[in-house]
Amino acid sequence: MLLGRPWGRCNPGRCACLLILALLIDAVGLVLLLVGIFASLDYWDFFVYTGALILAFSLLFWITWYSLNIELSLEKLDL
Repeated sequence: MLLGRPWGRCNPGRCACLLILALLIDAVGLVLLLVGIFASLDYWDFFVYTGALILAFSLLFWITWYSLNIELSLEKLDL
């Protein structure tokens, strides 16, 4: 038990679709990057640069997912 919660439970938050999309984009970017690094192709640089750009683009989804899952009470907002 970690902090009173049972092991094995995962809460993706309110925006599970953004989390899944961010994970898929990360996987695609990583695969392209690794293909560009380890495959013996004449156009390896296309895969390396495209994979790196896709990984950088996935940061937008991670930031959006994290920002939309911040919980703040109305008392703390002084509304």
